[in-house]
This record gives sequence, C-alpha cells and structure tokens, in this order.
Amino acid sequence: MATQVQRSPGLLVLEDGRVFRGNSFGASGSAFGEAVFTTGMSGYQETLTDPSYQRQIVVMTAPHVGNTGMNDEDEESRRIWVSGFVVRDPSRIASNWRSQRTLNDELERNGVVGVSDIDTRALTRHLRDRGAMRAGVFAGADAEIAVEELIAAVQSSPAMAGADLSGEVTTQTAYTIAAEGQRRFRVAAIDLGIKAMTPQMMAERGIEVVVMPATTTVEELGALELDGLFLSNGPGDPATADGPVELVRWALARKLPVFGICFGNQILARALGYGTYKLRFGHRGINQPVMDLTTGKVEITSQNHGFAVEAAPGEVMEGEFGRARVSHLGLNDNVVEGVECLDVPAFSVQYHPEAAAGPHDSAYLFDRFVDLMAGTNAKVGS
Repeated sequence: MATQVQRSPGLLVLEDGRVFRGNSFGASGSAFGEAVFTTGMSGYQETLTDPSYQRQIVVMTAPHVGNTGMNDEDEESRRIWVSGFVVRDPSRIASNWRSQRTLNDELERNGVVGVSDIDTRALTRHLRDRGAMRAGVFAGADAEIAVEELIAAVQSSPAMAGADLSGEVTTQTAYTIAAEGQRRFRVAAIDLGIKAMTPQMMAERGIEVVVMPATTTVEELGALELDGLFLSNGPGDPATADGPVELVRWALARKLPVFGICFGNQILARALGYGTYKLRFGHRGINQPVMDLTTGKVEITSQNHGFAVEAAPGEVMEGEFGRARVSHLGLNDNVVEGVECLDVPAFSVQYHPEAAAGPHDSAYLFDRFVDLMAGTNAKVGS
C-alpha cells in the first residue's frame, strides 16, 4: 500500500561547491563520504548492505528506487553500510510478496541520511566529468545551515585516498560456514568486507569456509589446516592493507592456492609487486563488460571499486613468486580487471563472481578455485 511520508528539505553538497537541492529521504541529520554513482537497475538492497560502500554516498542512476521494499533474505551483511543514499524518485509503494518493510523506513531505522527528488542524471554526469569526490548529505534542520558552512564541512571531511577501512567492516571473531554435502576442502576467507553470498557460493562446492578478521596474523593462519586462502571485497585504499598483503605473501611462499575478488584482487597484486591507484570515478554497477585475455571471452560483471591495479596488459612480470600477468581487462576503459600467477596457484579478479545482485557470468571462477585446490598435494600449515 502507498505510504505518505512527510519530507523536509534535503541537500547534497559536493566538495567543489556544487549543491543539489531536494527532499529528505530516510533519517534526518547529516553524513559525509565519497559521492559515487552505481548503474544497476536493480539490487538496491544488496548495494546498501555491501560493506564495500563504507564511507560512501551512493547515487542511484536508476530513477525509481524502492519498488520492492526490503526483506531479511537479500541482505549481504549485518547492516546498511552506505554513509548516504541519493535517489530521484523514491517509490511510494512497496509491492512485492517478499517485502517486509519500506526502503524509507529501513533507512530511517538504520540512521542513514538520504536525499530524494534531485536530478540524478545531472549529478551522475557531474561526477563522471569531475570524478568521485567528497560530499555531504543534509536533511531536516541540518539542511537549513548556510551553504558556505556546509561546503567547508565537506571539504574538511576525510578523503578516500589513504583510507584504511577494512578494520571498520570486518568480523571481530572468526566463524565457520559448513560445506554443503561432503566436505572437500577447507578455506580461510579473510573478511575485508565480505558479502554473505561469497562463502555460500564456496559452501555449495563442498568448501568449508573459515571467515577470519582482516587483522588475522600468519601465525593464526598457520595454525589451521588449509587447502586455500580467499581474499574478499572491501572498502578503502588497498595501499593501506599491509596486513592482508603479508598473509598473501605467506600463502604464495607455501604455494597455497589463493583466490581474490575486488579488494582481494588489489591485495594479491600488491603481494606480487604491482602498484595500485585511485580511479577517476570507479566502476559500480552490474553491467560492466570484462574480457578474459586468455580465452577472449567477454563477461558481464558486477563491480564496486574506486581503486585499480597498475599493470601493463600483455607483459609478464618476474617477481619473488615467479611470473605473473594481467588476466582480465575492462572493455569500457581498459582498466586491469584480474591478475594471475603462472608459477604458483593464485589468481584474482576485480569484480563480484557471486554477483548478488547481478549477472552470473563469472560464477565459474569458484570452480576454478576448486580446481586449483584439487591440484594441491597436501594441506598447508605452519
């Protein structure tokens, strides 16, 4: 049924001084973060609960958001992580047999400040041209503060470059997801901002997944009998993630199979000696084309990243752990979308093969991880 929501003024203020005026959506107050846009036409609940969006203000390019409400089954983590949420037309009706509450009520319950009824097309074009930047959302009484003060507050807020955020989203204690059916392998998954569908995809393949904090040490890994190491997605600047890089180097030295996705791709790349850099506006959405350079196959992928690996496609790099090369390339802008090792069992991709929500073109990568572990003769410990 339709809900009548009393809306107060709302503002989105960008660090370059541009201001978008609309109405409040969700909680009142103010919030700061990096303004980014995502091109997905669906999956707003999965987006909101993706820990990779920590400290980001997400702009939905799809104009009508909230149609199917919110439920308890589609959440990708324990809470909403976005700092702020910006939409053009919030749905007045939540119409779906699985809906349990409205999007507006969920944002309000979680204290997430949003702004609606602005021209998100103009905003997206601005961010595409100027790049992702610091921003603030202000709703209710906070939207009545002088704009000059709000711009100054945005400009003094933390930048994403140099941000170490994995510790803010990771689990505090290890937990285990049991394999479905007979257990074939045991994997340590380093939670840098892991989504619920990821260990589920591994469990479906007979993998027992021990999800471990981002602060895990090599001694803690060495105490486990492992068949593989997995690095999850997550927020922040990969240049700050020295601890996870050390874990990967430990695994590579022991030829323990390694699989990384998203943030985990950047971690593996760093362990191999590649650099990383911040993209102008990043890749966020569920329609990103990527080519596998080995097979020539093109996949449509789900992505959420603002940093990328600095490497030259076609070149083979010689390093401490043997040869490595770029394995996947984004077709929109030629950004590196994957790396692989040629002499040790390790590979990674810069996108979401679990794709919730999104296409399932890349789910086979979990099977590739299984194949790597099946080729290992013995479990690796300390």
